[in-house]
Amino acid sequence: MRRRDKATRIQELLTELYPSPPVPLLHDDPFTLLIAVLLSAQCTDKKVNEVTPALFGAAPDPAAMLRLGQEKILSFIKPLGLAPTKARNIEALSGLLLERHGGVVPASFEALEALPGVGHKTASVVMAQAFGVPAFPVDTHIHRLAGRWGLSRGKTVEDTERDLKALFPKASWNDLHLQIIYFGREHCPARGHDLTACPICSWAASPVRIRQEMGDKRGVKVDAPGPTP
Repeated sequence: MRRRDKATRIQELLTELYPSPPVPLLHDDPFTLLIAVLLSAQCTDKKVNEVTPALFGAAPDPAAMLRLGQEKILSFIKPLGLAPTKARNIEALSGLLLERHGGVVPASFEALEALPGVGHKTASVVMAQAFGVPAFPVDTHIHRLAGRWGLSRGKTVEDTERDLKALFPKASWNDLHLQIIYFGREHCPARGHDLTACPICSWAASPVRIRQEMGDKRGVKVDAPGPTP
């Protein structure tokens, strides 16, 4: 099957399964989404959602977050990975939002990526989900699935993002990013996955990929048993 035909079939299946995928991170506006996405680095969305209601209750906007200060921010997010670095970045970016953007999250990749702790993936999520700008945020999970499904041979998330953008219609990028995330969580985990029983891997993954991930004992030479003692 050609890669583009495969992409079309995958998109149809994902749209059927997740017609209106919600953003998995709790948020109320672009600022709280930005903070939630920043906090999700090397951490599950579930864990982030456990700490952000209290944090956003105390500091729902950049001015309040800056007043809260690094140490107090840290006390709210301490259960999360890289918490000290994230607290420092949240305080710093809140100050820069006030200084450079009047306390408003900018709808610009360049301006977002200039903020402390905000990389391309975080900026892409905010642009897509807060402002409706077509983007295809690729994290390690989407990178893994794109490789499994034969949609990309990219060695990096940047390579995979480029390949996926070339395969799928621009209008579908924002939903597809979320649809792939939900599918991966529910049907296509990183470990202990039976690719032959997966709704997508079973036909999209190559035989070589299936053997690599599951192990293939067919054709493996087995030593003959020795003499019985």
